[in-house]
Amino acid sequence: MCNSSHESHNNPGTKKLAVAEAVGTVLAHDITEIRPGEFKGRAFRKGHVVREEDVCHLQRLGKENLFVLNIAEDEMHEDDAAYALAHALMGEGVKIKGEPKEGKITIVAGTDGLLKINKDALFAFNMLGDVMCATLHSNTMVKKGQTVAGTRAIPLIVKKESVQAAVKIGGQAGKIIQVKAIRKPKAGVVITGNEVYYGRIKDAFAPVIRSRIEAIGGEIVGTYYAPDDESFIGARLRELINAGADLLITTGGMSVDPDDITRFAIRKLGAEDITYGSAVLPGAMFLVAYVSAQAQKCASAESESARTSQLPNFQSPGLIPVLGIPACGMYAKTTIFDLILPRVLAGEKVGRKELAELGHGGLCMKCDICNYPVCPFGK
Repeated sequence: MCNSSHESHNNPGTKKLAVAEAVGTVLAHDITEIRPGEFKGRAFRKGHVVREEDVCHLQRLGKENLFVLNIAEDEMHEDDAAYALAHALMGEGVKIKGEPKEGKITIVAGTDGLLKINKDALFAFNMLGDVMCATLHSNTMVKKGQTVAGTRAIPLIVKKESVQAAVKIGGQAGKIIQVKAIRKPKAGVVITGNEVYYGRIKDAFAPVIRSRIEAIGGEIVGTYYAPDDESFIGARLRELINAGADLLITTGGMSVDPDDITRFAIRKLGAEDITYGSAVLPGAMFLVAYVSAQAQKCASAESESARTSQLPNFQSPGLIPVLGIPACGMYAKTTIFDLILPRVLAGEKVGRKELAELGHGGLCMKCDICNYPVCPFGK
């Protein structure tokens, strides 16, 4: 029993020959052999030159006729097209795995990181018709070697103009598929709320945050507990910056209750581009902002020079992300924090637009057994 990748009698780049007359010609595609319960695989590969001794084998596979290549000047074979398409799609952090198989090329992550897909460009690419590319969802965390996409020309023989149009789309988009490396953060944490600070309830935030940070190879440089006091919270955040934190995380104090003032403390810290509220459940009262590392170090040095003079200097001047996690972070298995943390660590500037886009797919299904990230949440 046998099968082949293309057996249309109308393929414009091929001609049909009887097996006995095909000796010396080049196969236009792979021929698959299937022996039930024993073997399924490639018996003859594309490009194989048919020999006299192959004739009987081919006939045993049920082949009385073969298709051999007949490519015009304005056409390309599917494998050659696949290479061109893959290179047009690929940006940083991805690579080709192996060689084309039945005209398809697999693209894999070249590093651990965050998969980014230019969805508009991918749509335009697939609208061409004679070419295709399928990918994982954008913003998926991937491991080195993991398959992230597959591409091919759909016909065995494709017009060069179709491939050239696809290549042009990739070039104009500045590549369509990328994997961005995730930096390993030095996180500073301030857990707010009178009830925790005064020991009325046990804190549940710290282990959640630590597990997320350590899972991506980061470290916690300090964890402070703070009452509902703007000045106290601000002072602890400055201390963490001077201790080398390049990511600040606050918890609690994000609702509209009069005592919930964490976001106001962040504003008084001199934060820029503060965005409060996301289109995600759980996580509607999430906050993201950015503070100047150098400005905070200088301000802290002026007000607490004796204490901070012995702290290490901040080595990465620029903007430090601040992520404010609402109460859902304590009890929900997966929240907005899981969606935004890797994007921030991949160097993405997150603001109102990015948080609003998450509304489509931003409703957690609250499954009894959480399978995130293998689920629709955040996709």
